Amino acid sequence: MTSLVPATPIYRTSPTDPLIIHGPMISPHRPDPAPYERITVTPAGTTIGAEIGGLTLSGDLDEETLAELRRALLEWKVLFFRDQDIDRDSHREFARLWGDLEQHPFFKYTQPGQTEADVTTLAKGIDSAGVENSWHNDVTWHATPSFGAVLRAVELPERGGDTLFCDTAAAYETLPDAVKARIDHLTAEHDWLHAFGNGMPKDAVDLLRPNLPAVQHPVVRVLPENGRKVLFVNSVFTTRILGVSEEESNELLAILYRHVQRPEFQVRLRWQPNTVAFWDNRSCQHYAVSDYFPQRRVMDRISIVGDVPVGP
Repeated sequence: MTSLVPATPIYRTSPTDPLIIHGPMISPHRPDPAPYERITVTPAGTTIGAEIGGLTLSGDLDEETLAELRRALLEWKVLFFRDQDIDRDSHREFARLWGDLEQHPFFKYTQPGQTEADVTTLAKGIDSAGVENSWHNDVTWHATPSFGAVLRAVELPERGGDTLFCDTAAAYETLPDAVKARIDHLTAEHDWLHAFGNGMPKDAVDLLRPNLPAVQHPVVRVLPENGRKVLFVNSVFTTRILGVSEEESNELLAILYRHVQRPEFQVRLRWQPNTVAFWDNRSCQHYAVSDYFPQRRVMDRISIVGDVPVGP
């Protein structure tokens, strides 16, 4: 019997929805079939997320194992490691294998005595609800946004507190060609002021603003390792697309935000004690589900310095 389901997506626009897509959302990029010899890689999603087995995270992994982890991270964007009963030193040294450790850009000005990047404990619960439940890449308002981050579960609520990740490479690759042609050479502005600045005392804003101005990044970023294009705008820190009218900027951002949030590009991590997630901040966005208040959720986190994004 002939299937009535179209083999390719159907694109249409409407006044109330800038981009409606029905049908298969299949990226043309397929996972690398080459075997792994040092680790096990079990996909958790179609294009994003994989559980890694066969090792304990530390700073003394051999080069062959590291090479396989690099390949897995590039392919799957976020790696999950279970049963990692490691201390803060091991956490830090594992992150250091991937580059210089990142001190949050605010700390340089608000906490001048803190000169070294280190593991930071993020505790949410009865006194502080989780507010990271928006899709975003980390610190895109910085000239060199983070390469990645390593997050470890320390204390978890009985239920809830999951983290979702979305694949911005697959999202780009499944856009209509007409939309790609419109965005491939555009630049967007990113700023912290309308996000972190909300509710911040004026004297704090006045202290930070001269040293942390708005920055510009390509709307489409190219990964140097494989030349893949990824969408590099997010609803938290991107303020506008430059070189087009305000109306067109709003239209394009609405299209891209809606598209990148499609479930076809997502994977959901259900945390367990001593689970570690390591994500490539260049090629995925994340969303911390805030459904556990007033239960406690305590995570240890450290991030890795990135470079200047480059467009096509």
